[in-house]
Amino acid sequence: MNLTRDRVQSIGWFTVLLLFGALTLGLGLRVNAVKSQVHDTERHIVALRQDIDQLQTEFQTRSNQQQLKAINDIDFGYQAPRAEQYIEGERQLAALGLPRGPGAPEPIRMAHGDGAAAEPAASNPVIAMVSPITGTPANAAEARGAVKSDSGEEGSGRAEARTLVRDAAELGNRLARIKVARAGTE
Repeated sequence: MNLTRDRVQSIGWFTVLLLFGALTLGLGLRVNAVKSQVHDTERHIVALRQDIDQLQTEFQTRSNQQQLKAINDIDFGYQAPRAEQYIEGERQLAALGLPRGPGAPEPIRMAHGDGAAAEPAASNPVIAMVSPITGTPANAAEARGAVKSDSGEEGSGRAEARTLVRDAAELGNRLARIKVARAGTE
């Protein structure tokens, strides 16, 4: 095997190139490893900043809660509800109500009819309008007013007004009473 100078020189250059290629590859792998570590460290820093923000928010919330509790204790005195403060039903809630003040609107009331009262209405298709205060049919009240205005009686208007007031008071008393239904009896 006869090596010439050109041949040795070619093998030398190839070896140098191979050596530098290996060093470049090693250096590239090392750079990528450091980049990966930097990226992991940056993600860890972002996670730590989020934890710090969360802890700061929780600290501020807890300090606000303590401040609100101190303000409540000093200024307002609110307390959490206790078991004996709950009511058992509508009747107990109604017992807590206050009478209406002057100028308050009329309450909305719902009618409750008995089964016996509904039967005559079913047999009679024409139902007369009844005044809720006096209990008399509306047409009869209009007819009485027309007759009295024709007769010219002024004193009977005052008597009728007193009767209406008395009937209204009776109606109020009837509506104010609560009937307690017994179980098994209807």
